[in-house]
Amino acid sequence: MKRVDPVTRFLAWCGAVFIAAPCLAIVVKVPWSQFFSELSSDGSLTAIWLTLWTSLGALVLCAVFGIPLAWWLSRSDGRTTSLIRPVVLAPIALPPTVAGLALLGLLDRHGLIGQWIYRSLHWQLPFTTYAVIVAGVFVGMPFLVLITESHFRQLPTEIEDAARIDKASNFQIFRLVALPQARSGVITGVVLAWARVLGEFGATMMFAGSLPGSTQTWTMQIYQELDINPGSAYSLSVLLVAIAMSIIFTLRKPLQSAFRS
Repeated sequence: MKRVDPVTRFLAWCGAVFIAAPCLAIVVKVPWSQFFSELSSDGSLTAIWLTLWTSLGALVLCAVFGIPLAWWLSRSDGRTTSLIRPVVLAPIALPPTVAGLALLGLLDRHGLIGQWIYRSLHWQLPFTTYAVIVAGVFVGMPFLVLITESHFRQLPTEIEDAARIDKASNFQIFRLVALPQARSGVITGVVLAWARVLGEFGATMMFAGSLPGSTQTWTMQIYQELDINPGSAYSLSVLLVAIAMSIIFTLRKPLQSAFRS
């Protein structure tokens, strides 16, 4: 049986309370008698629906590009990948406003790529619904890559070697050998990426704005309602807290496996 000394136990409890207390405060502040009416208001329903479909769209793009990227990083030890990996994972540590500014610098009408799009099509990506999806991909994909690469690296190489002996191509090994073996890790990465996209605020605010019905997501609706109708803000917030806790509880074992040395 593992034992913890009293001082460490006390500090651990302080840390746990520090994290749990704000979440509990949200639960207490919710006007439960009006909970469903607050969630069913037009503005709230629109923001929730917009967030759900844009986050799922971003998740598809994260999976399409992020899973192959994770496989490549896990099987390449060259100088190129050692330089690319920190760049790919950088959005995890970037302040959200900096992430949004980076997207503007690339894709607005004066951006590195956006200027050519604007000159050709007289259309710009920022402050559209598509910008919400792009911002979600930028902040969510690094989480998928981080978790999925970790699982790919833990796979035994014997099956891959046997497949190569049987003349399997590298793509066949990735599709038919690696993906089935790392299925739980890929699912974990996908769900964590979705959770990150679902709660995104800063980068989306900078890059897409907060236009009702177009770019005003769930978290932005909370921010707006805090001044107008705090009860609605707390109701929307507690639902996000419940989703976040459900995700972490469901993935607790895969997460432990992913970060096990």
